[in-house]
Amino acid sequence: MFSRSILTRSSLLRQTTTSLLRPTSSSNPSSQILRPILFNPQTKRLLSEQTRLAIDKAVSSAPVVLFMKGTPETPQCGFSRASIQILGLQGVDPEKFAAFNVLEDDELRQGIKEYSDWPTIPQLYIDKEFVGGCDIIVSMHQNGELAKLLDEKGVLAAGGGGEGGSEMQS
Repeated sequence: MFSRSILTRSSLLRQTTTSLLRPTSSSNPSSQILRPILFNPQTKRLLSEQTRLAIDKAVSSAPVVLFMKGTPETPQCGFSRASIQILGLQGVDPEKFAAFNVLEDDELRQGIKEYSDWPTIPQLYIDKEFVGGCDIIVSMHQNGELAKLLDEKGVLAAGGGGEGGSEMQS
């Protein structure tokens, strides 16, 4: 789907960044409305500062970031596969895209859920803002919102997709 090598090393996630703040809100109102309350405050696992910094760095590593199971070339679940297919159909520039395989690092796999306050993987970030999981990506793709957002953020390849249709490759 994407021609360049994608960052998947968990060692990159272990490096620290200068930013201690996580993104506070999304510019996409639908992701705010659909964001569920996931954790009981009494049982919420505290995300370590090291993990938060590593995720901050990963989210900042490219304009379009996908935390997924597997790699873009070999997704390990149908939701990750669908998300990659949609980003490909939209025409996301491979030079502006990074994917992180959560199956390589259990701390990342659990930490990203708390970081975004979203229970499932994959998770898409555009311009450091959490967009949503596969269900949100599919919905935005079908109604044209994803094409508009990707175009506004300037992350489409020259002559890329962005048509916003509802068909996906099998």
